[in-house]
Amino acid sequence: MAVLERTARATGLSLTSWVLFASSGPLAKAVMVAGWSPAAVTSVRIALAAVLLVPVVAVLRPRALRFRRADLWLLLGYGLLGVAGVQLFFFVAVARVPVGVAMVLVNLAPALVALWVRVVRRTRLPGLVWLGIGLAVAGLAVVAEIWQDTRLDLLGVAAGLASALCSAGYFLLGEHGASRHDSFGLTAAGLAIGAVVMVAVSPPWLLPSELLTAPSVLGGLRAPVWLALLVLAVVGTVLPYLAGLRALRDLPSARASVLALVEPLVAAVLAWLLLGQALGLTQLAGAVILLTGAVLVQLG
Repeated sequence: MAVLERTARATGLSLTSWVLFASSGPLAKAVMVAGWSPAAVTSVRIALAAVLLVPVVAVLRPRALRFRRADLWLLLGYGLLGVAGVQLFFFVAVARVPVGVAMVLVNLAPALVALWVRVVRRTRLPGLVWLGIGLAVAGLAVVAEIWQDTRLDLLGVAAGLASALCSAGYFLLGEHGASRHDSFGLTAAGLAIGAVVMVAVSPPWLLPSELLTAPSVLGGLRAPVWLALLVLAVVGTVLPYLAGLRALRDLPSARASVLALVEPLVAAVLAWLLLGQALGLTQLAGAVILLTGAVLVQLG
């Protein structure tokens, strides 16, 4: 019973994590409409999240930031792949291929995680898991309506696949680190490393100061961009990373990666509620297929 309770709690934390990650979509969209580039939003988002979390962990849980030299590869991998890499490559993909195609490519991560578990760890996965992953990815393709634009850019596709690889690294490295380290310390270290990479790519200090005070509109509400970025850093970055990493302590990476497919679905619903971007009947059917695949993976 205790195992079932831990699994249920971890599943709840993982779903909470991806719902919070999904909230970052409308928030980032509101900031970009105010004149920010995707790279600038990501750079400030991760840097601000690191600036907010690292001092808190250093004061309240200083032992969580004590790592051995042997942990360096884990910290670098988690920060470079799970924090910076996913964001960077995804935005490169979005710039060169339709958003729907980019979403499908990055969400191939569950299949990559399952392949790693099967080939590298030599762990046999039930047929329901593979069927569920296939249905979930197919459902996502329907939600994204990838047939609407047939343009194919090889660099964009490569970036999308690279983003999927980084996302798979997030799950596998997170699963490895969560069982050995405090989730607060590992999240703080990963965000700090990711922030260094993103700041190098898009230095925030080069941004015009008036962009911070520009108005952003979300769901009929108007707020200065700096407030939207603060909410994005806390609600859309710090909290979901903490919840997701804690969930990986009791949840296998193959299952957690499929739950991540809830993120684009929730993002689509939020875009409908907050930005007026309605879902069509075909997209709703795709959502049902996606959720059916996720349920099959849980049963498997």
